[in-house]
Amino acid sequence: MVAEGIRALLETYDGLDVVGVLRDGQSVLDQCSVLAPDVVLLDLNMPGINGLQVIEILRDREPDVAVLVLSMHDAPEYVATAMRHGAAGYCLKDQPTDEIRRAIDTVMSGGRYLCPGAEEALEPSLDGSEPLTSREQTILLLLAQGRSNKEVAHELDISVRTVETHRKNLKRKLGISSTAGLTRYALEHGVLQGTGLTR
Repeated sequence: MVAEGIRALLETYDGLDVVGVLRDGQSVLDQCSVLAPDVVLLDLNMPGINGLQVIEILRDREPDVAVLVLSMHDAPEYVATAMRHGAAGYCLKDQPTDEIRRAIDTVMSGGRYLCPGAEEALEPSLDGSEPLTSREQTILLLLAQGRSNKEVAHELDISVRTVETHRKNLKRKLGISSTAGLTRYALEHGVLQGTGLTR
């Protein structure tokens, strides 16, 4: 009912087409390539695959699709976790429809949207570092083992372009400019220890 209500409100705006309303995370993953949306409005609490998992998978499979979380949760930890997993924006369900539309426009144009009062959730940690997502940690491990972008893409069943994007994000977050630097970081921080993975 909530989803259909939001759909009805959004369809009153010119230049905005709602291409589908899906009830669970698996349906989103199955239908995203078929429906080809520019933006996915996603709840965090869904049956089956949760919203955070859907965000990470979508960022790998459909890197050009912006994910805007639409949630009832306003706690900073929810906002920070969603953004770390790859969401482009976070909006509360009780926001006016005009604000939701503004959030959609913002993330569709490549920007980042945070609902009022959420900015503090993304303050840098005390050591100045930005946390890595679980997918970034996996890719860091594979790169540190000497795998090429193509090999990583094949192993994780994602595109080479997506691997390249993750590699750039890793270098940016860790303040490292070279692949050798990523390997050194992985060694110094124990990323390669206890994994049971070897070349």
